[in-house]
Amino acid sequence: MGDRLTQLQQAVDQLANQFIATFYFLERHHDLEQFGPNDKIPDLKPEQPKEVETVDPETFQRGQLDLARDLIVKEQQIEYLISSLPGLDNSEREQHQSIKELEEELISAEAQRLEAAKEKEEVLAKIDALIRSIRRYR
Repeated sequence: MGDRLTQLQQAVDQLANQFIATFYFLERHHDLEQFGPNDKIPDLKPEQPKEVETVDPETFQRGQLDLARDLIVKEQQIEYLISSLPGLDNSEREQHQSIKELEEELISAEAQRLEAAKEKEEVLAKIDALIRSIRRYR
């Protein structure tokens, strides 16, 4: 799994896709109704493709509810990812202090690594000398 910003970008992209799918469902499956006196429902010729494929009201409402739930869940996921980003609860000064502490830890860890590498070389040299001395006594 990627870092938080990558996850956030993917979640926003998924939310945009869900908006498009929701809009398509609503636009494609609504009932044909007149809302005003000037509204007209066009008569379709048999060879014309249907612009709207109406579904029964219960199925349409269930679909709306499912899509709304999915949008809410995705929005909550995005909110969680945003809240988990570093620095939202820290001031700039605190972030600089944290970076400084991490740099000091890194310097200390590097010193320990160099010391361990030096010790390893010394031990290898001793083992090599010991092996050479064993060969001489044979």
